[in-house]
Amino acid sequence: MARRILLGLAAAALVAQPASAGLFGRKQPKADYAPVYAPPPPPPPANGAIFQAANGYAPLTSGQRAAMVGDVLTIVLVERTQASKSAASSTDRSGDIGLTPPSTGPLSFFKPSDVAASGGASFDGKGAATQSNALSGEISVTIAAVYPNGTYLVRGEKLLTLNRGDETIRISGLVRAADISVDNRVLSTRVADARIAYAGKGDVARASKPGWLSHFFSIVSPF
Repeated sequence: MARRILLGLAAAALVAQPASAGLFGRKQPKADYAPVYAPPPPPPPANGAIFQAANGYAPLTSGQRAAMVGDVLTIVLVERTQASKSAASSTDRSGDIGLTPPSTGPLSFFKPSDVAASGGASFDGKGAATQSNALSGEISVTIAAVYPNGTYLVRGEKLLTLNRGDETIRISGLVRAADISVDNRVLSTRVADARIAYAGKGDVARASKPGWLSHFFSIVSPF
């Protein structure tokens, strides 16, 4: 009886799972990086001409470069940053005072060694920080908008399902038409207002992070 109940629950789960999930699970691209498809061409005007610029026009000097909404171009990731900072300071301070008591009178019972004072203070501090990042690869994106000044808004996302983990690369930004090469490639350093995200999840990414209890104690620890 229990086996029948388990089989029934498993069948219900398979039926409830959407067809789009498929083999790779429920992996849907984010709406902000969803691909943009070329809109359908407008109907040609009834002017009797064979050539219609509205159907898509590109000068001979541009070749097959991406220039319209929905066209695909490749972003070559060549990101490399490096920063370093250091600081040091040192202070030293000392002082002493001594009094010789009188040999006669009411204070003559003090010995010369009983009245003396001295003090000193010193400080030495150093600090240094170094950080470097590098990202290389390629990702193809689509043109989402074309602006009158000759710049394009591009965006795209790549989802990779690898062994024991998932990898996600997202990019968006502005690209100049002059920076697009003949094979529709653009360096990521030429993308203005670039938003580049590279993240992963799965067993490998989970193993490289501390557990939730260790993370909790690292937050509340005063040291």
